[in-house]
Amino acid sequence: METSPIQWHPAFVEAIQLELEEYKDSLEFYPEFQLTTKPLQIDCIVIKKAKGVEIRKNIAAIFRQINILEYKSPEDYVSVADFYKVYAYACLYAYLKKVPITELSISFIESRYPRKLLAHLKKVRGYTVEEKRPGIYTVSGDILSIQVIDSRRLSVDENLWLKCLNNRLKPLTAMQIIDEAARQEKTTRVEAYMGVIAQANYNAIEEAINMSNAAKSLDEVFERTGLAARWEARAEARGESRGEERKALSVAAKMVKSGFPLETIVSMTDLDPEKVKELYQKENIQ
Repeated sequence: METSPIQWHPAFVEAIQLELEEYKDSLEFYPEFQLTTKPLQIDCIVIKKAKGVEIRKNIAAIFRQINILEYKSPEDYVSVADFYKVYAYACLYAYLKKVPITELSISFIESRYPRKLLAHLKKVRGYTVEEKRPGIYTVSGDILSIQVIDSRRLSVDENLWLKCLNNRLKPLTAMQIIDEAARQEKTTRVEAYMGVIAQANYNAIEEAINMSNAAKSLDEVFERTGLAARWEARAEARGESRGEERKALSVAAKMVKSGFPLETIVSMTDLDPEKVKELYQKENIQ
C-alpha cells in the first residue's frame, strides 16, 4: 500500500510550541518564515515579545530575542552545508530586518549524533562545543548564539514532544503521548503532531490501543483533531494488506514443501525474501 510522505516539519513546529507552552505569552512563533520573495525559507522562527524575557527551558537556554530553528526529519541530518545555509539566513535576516546580529540565535535539531558537523565546528571554525545538557551541544566562539540538539538524547520527562517526534516509538511511549495529548485543551494544536506520530509509528500506536485506557484517549484525540477517518481508512487498508500477506505465506509454505527454490517463491508471491527463508528454516531446509 502506498502512503503519502510524512510531513515532519508542521509537527516539529507544534512540538516546539508544546515544549515552550509555559512561555506562550512571551513568545511568537513563525513557521516556514519566508525570508525573501524568492524561495529562502526558514523552518521556524521564535521571537520574544518583550526584551529581557528569560526562558528557563533546556532547549531554549541559548535563546536571544530572535531565534532561528532548523529541523531535520528522522531520515535526514544536519550537514556542514546546512550549517552555513542557516548561518547565512541569520545574517540575511539581521540585514533585512535591520536588527543587531547579537540579538539572534540559531538552533539545529536532528535525531542523531551530529558527529561530522561538530567535528567541523571544532577543527575548522575553532569553536568550543560542550554538551551542557543531555543531547544539547552548545557552540561557543561566535557572535551568534548556536546550539545543536540530538533529540534522541533528550529527557522524556522534560522534552516529551520533541524527543518523541520520530519513527521509533515504543508502545508505552506512544501511550504516554496519547494520554498527554488527550489532556490538551486546544486539541487543534496537536493535529499535525499526532498525525505524524500515527503515520510514522502505526504498529506502536496499534499496540498502545490495547494497553490500559489508551484506546479511549486515542479516540478522543483523533476525533477532536479530525484524524479518526484517516486512521480508520489506514487500519482497513492495513488489514487488507495483512490478509493478502497471510494468503501469500500460505502459498509460499506449500511451495517450500514442494521443493521450489527461494527465488521462484519470492518472484511468484512478492514476499520479503527473509520471510520465505523463515519458512525454509521451519521445514529444516537449508
